[in-house]
Amino acid sequence: MRNVPKFDPASRLLELTGPRPRVALAFSGGIDSTVLAHALGRQRRRFASLRLLHVDHGLQAASHDWSRHCAQVARGLRLPIIALDATIRRRKGESPEAAAREARYALLAMVLDPGEVLVTAQHRDDQAETLLLQLFRGAGVAGLAAMAPIGDFAAGRICRPMLDESRADIEAYARRKRLRWVEDPTNMETQFARNYLRAKVLPVIRQQWPGVDAAITRSANHMAEAARLLGGLGSADYGRVADGNGVNVAALRALPAERRRNALRTWIGRFPVDAPSTAKLKEIAVGLLAARSDAQPEVAWRGAVIRRRAGRLVLEVKPQDSTKASSDLAAKSWDWNADRVCVLSHSGDCLELVDDKSGPIDLSLLPKSLLVRARSGGESLRPGPRARTQALKKLIQAAKMSVEERAHLPLLFSGEAPTRLIAAGDRWIDASIAANDKSRRRARVVWRRAR
Repeated sequence: MRNVPKFDPASRLLELTGPRPRVALAFSGGIDSTVLAHALGRQRRRFASLRLLHVDHGLQAASHDWSRHCAQVARGLRLPIIALDATIRRRKGESPEAAAREARYALLAMVLDPGEVLVTAQHRDDQAETLLLQLFRGAGVAGLAAMAPIGDFAAGRICRPMLDESRADIEAYARRKRLRWVEDPTNMETQFARNYLRAKVLPVIRQQWPGVDAAITRSANHMAEAARLLGGLGSADYGRVADGNGVNVAALRALPAERRRNALRTWIGRFPVDAPSTAKLKEIAVGLLAARSDAQPEVAWRGAVIRRRAGRLVLEVKPQDSTKASSDLAAKSWDWNADRVCVLSHSGDCLELVDDKSGPIDLSLLPKSLLVRARSGGESLRPGPRARTQALKKLIQAAKMSVEERAHLPLLFSGEAPTRLIAAGDRWIDASIAANDKSRRRARVVWRRAR
């Protein structure tokens, strides 16, 4: 009888993270994340904490039904869940799947606690698809390394404990445990690049080369090792050419062309900006360095510009959304029954819930657990019992709130599914928690800014 390897993502997770991690699982309700939630839930005692995070993209008519399904699964597994609503904004030329992925990870980053591990359910088949897509896009070594088993993410880490598991093994586990999951109909729509690759290309490749998925995974591992070596060389070369936060032009010129580009990637990677395209990087490494010493040339791409000033290159971050860029508010949970003060940031900003007999909040209506985070766009609330639901953006504009105040405005959401906005700083509260003449326990939120 053939010896079948044990399906045990919990042990793999602990191998990658170390003992007793605090775990937040990105839970879509699909088969992969359902299997992972079930497998981790059965061994929850091995973790310091385990919770589910569900993002509703709102792209499907059934998305709210999926959110309810996820809440039911969480109850069945006896796991806490937070539901988050995403606002999808597509940039010019960006695919819907890429925009949805960016919005999803932005939300997950906001709610991840410091030191917590975000766990995702990508598997070996996903890894193969990712590497091939990167190859078709002309990616370099870092792109061809595809997805790492573990890495830094937001205030914690991100871990993919099922990268060595096949889709077939995951489906077998789901059938064996009689699990229920949701099927996204867009997974069958082959106009999306990944779906086309999965449905049309990989089946033909696998028929000819049955072991191709494991081989592709090995190639990704080789590329990851090469990327680490290039990263080490880039750091060493950057140390030779660094000039404060900038780069010394003469020292950079002295490097061979390929190491020059590698050092530039290392330098640019120290800033919160997207990497430039191959063409832009060549323009920096050649044209910008060859310019006259008295010239002031520059190379710009989305969110950044590099300028040459005499014998030095400097990089300027150009945030497209000043509100997001300037806020240092870290997303966190707030148990107001345990602590009436919630410290928001390293600068000392805080929210305080103060008892007030004439306060606008009915404490009996206030959720026991609150989620505090910065604005991400698309939020709305009902600022009075007789008011209609209004976009927070319009309320802020009508109030003539300064850009600086907008940047730091903390939002309070219900900490239980389905999550909803219930207050914006001490400016607006939602009608769902508003006090009336019959309210016996009343309070107000005070937003204190460090000066």
